[in-house]
Amino acid sequence: MLIELRMPALSPTMEEGTLAKWLVKQGDEVKSGDLLAEIETDKATMEFEAVDEGTISSILVPPGTEGVKVGTVIALISAEGDDVNAKPAPKAEAPKAEAAPTPPVQTPSPKANVTEASGDRIIASPLARRLAATLGIDLSKVKGTGPNGRIVKADIEEAPQAATASATVAVAATSAPQAPAVQAAAKPVWFDDSIPHEIEKLSNIRKTIARRLTEAKQTIPHIYLTVDIRLDALLKLRAELNAGLESRGIKLSVNDLLIKALAVALEQTPKCNVTFLGNEMVSYKRADISVAVSTPSGLITPIIRDAANLSVSRISNEMKELAARAKEGKLQPHEYQGGTASLSNMGMYGIKQFEAVINPPQGMILAIGAGEKRPFVVDDALAIATVMSATGSFDHRAIDGSDGAQLMQVFKDLVEKPLGMMA
Repeated sequence: MLIELRMPALSPTMEEGTLAKWLVKQGDEVKSGDLLAEIETDKATMEFEAVDEGTISSILVPPGTEGVKVGTVIALISAEGDDVNAKPAPKAEAPKAEAAPTPPVQTPSPKANVTEASGDRIIASPLARRLAATLGIDLSKVKGTGPNGRIVKADIEEAPQAATASATVAVAATSAPQAPAVQAAAKPVWFDDSIPHEIEKLSNIRKTIARRLTEAKQTIPHIYLTVDIRLDALLKLRAELNAGLESRGIKLSVNDLLIKALAVALEQTPKCNVTFLGNEMVSYKRADISVAVSTPSGLITPIIRDAANLSVSRISNEMKELAARAKEGKLQPHEYQGGTASLSNMGMYGIKQFEAVINPPQGMILAIGAGEKRPFVVDDALAIATVMSATGSFDHRAIDGSDGAQLMQVFKDLVEKPLGMMA
């Protein structure tokens, strides 16, 4: 019996993904727990494990295919004793009947209608149909190599030149007037082709970042509050803690202490630890801090859960592990989905101050600038102190300016008197 391997939902919000890479090939034997493929979701590239045992009979979706809907059959596994080269049973092909609604898209082609009426329907994957339409290939002249003669992407890519010959005249006649519109959609009118350039396709992660940031700036009224904070006491405490933790191989960063300070500040000012839901407000009972981490494919925010009640050494260890796996694209959904507030630190790049975009549905994000030596008034006298600027971005629908100001003041006090957050 052939077992259908379907595109999994690797996160609660996943509707489609990119089948980035197959880790097995046709004829390979697999058992439960074996890694089958790498799938790129809107947040990370994740490994897909086998549940059933058997032999890979057929791979239906080639590596690199984008927009594969959750539930799509991507491969077939034959159980022990089955013929690896056996074609799927008719019922395995039954879901493909969903392709029936596609003929109306091809109604301009009389040939397509005649084919349907004769009962000799062309069976092709949605991706193959789109690719054929783009290249002007007549599907009736393409031999399918998929299950039950289904035409797949590879068949379109390898279609002989003769298959496109009859469509070339029609495409030239009908597509030419539309060419400027297609070009305009791909490249804006201001785009200067004469400048040497490269065009890189966006990853699912980058597309999601663009969509969420646009949504945040368009729908969330941001209010920004900035405070200057002395770091000398925090830096001194960090040095003392690192000296004591050296034998355990733990080295705290300033960011580890700031994560702790923000979490404690949120617990002390619960009106800022909220999410706005239109007619309702969610008030959180603990502080889960999403920390911005830069990765090759874009920004992602792994979460330190219940950070106010964790030791700083625990925060440090968790942050190092999460950041490393984030850069490898190996985070699990529960490790980056959720969070009650965010922290973004660009001090290591020498950025003095910036205003971060809120990470919806959270109500605030704290932007941390670089600590630097500045003239500063200490005990009514001018002195030199290590000072950093911190800017809170607040959702003004949920958090009043006075409440945001209170959070910033509590955060400032905790950083300047850091023993208070260790108690």
